[in-house]
Amino acid sequence: MQLCAIQMSSNTSVEDNIADIELQLASLEQAQQQLVLLPECCLFFGGKDKAQLALARENQATNELKGRLGKLASKYNVFLVAGSIPVLSDQQEKFTNSCFVFSPEGTELGGYDKIHLFDVAVQDSEKNYFESRYAKAGDHISVVKVNGINVGLTICYDLRFPELFRQLCQQGAKIITVPSAFTRVTGAAHWQTLLQARAIENQVYIVAAGQEGVHFNGRETWGHSMIISPWGEILTQLDTGKGIICADYQEQELDKVRKAMPVATHNRFKNKLMSYE
Repeated sequence: MQLCAIQMSSNTSVEDNIADIELQLASLEQAQQQLVLLPECCLFFGGKDKAQLALARENQATNELKGRLGKLASKYNVFLVAGSIPVLSDQQEKFTNSCFVFSPEGTELGGYDKIHLFDVAVQDSEKNYFESRYAKAGDHISVVKVNGINVGLTICYDLRFPELFRQLCQQGAKIITVPSAFTRVTGAAHWQTLLQARAIENQVYIVAAGQEGVHFNGRETWGHSMIISPWGEILTQLDTGKGIICADYQEQELDKVRKAMPVATHNRFKNKLMSYE
């Protein structure tokens, strides 16, 4: 299977963002089955968080956003990991930042609601981020079988919490996806280091797709989408601009790394799973 990541500069127009995704999917060669990852907030980004809540409310009855993403997966015959979209939660004033996986038939295979919300101070034009104002945190982890391979799901700020990645690995993940909208400041400081660390310590493929550029509300995102091997090597990357990158998933290479250095067997904490509140 081939692993792919699409880098976007999403705006507040769902139609524009769908068109950008389709343009990248159309460029893929269909030589083998592909898993394609989209960034966080792939269909709406650069507007007010309250606008995301409004979009989640509009979409509640029709599930149009998921429907359109499923159709893209079917049209281009890919497993599509749709970075994240806003989904209205059981608390009517909040949405979940949710990732969904679609099969080449357009069927929804699974999903994940972002657990760790970005409530931080950053030295950029925004200064402060308060994701939990309108977003509700998820309460479960998710591993989805894609073409017979276990894929663990995370979103952006989750990258800073190695316990989550360890649990995904303990539940069989061999690939972990990281759709993101890292800020330019935090991305320059930590993005690559964290991605390589998560790949190395868990001996998994990491597929990371980012938002990039300056968005309508002035927010700047880092981009630098990349695919990393279980040994921590950057197999391919796209620093700036829109585009798609791909690298082959090689089960034998993953097995080789895990057999040579069996950290999962050596781990003294492997049966002590964390719980989230």
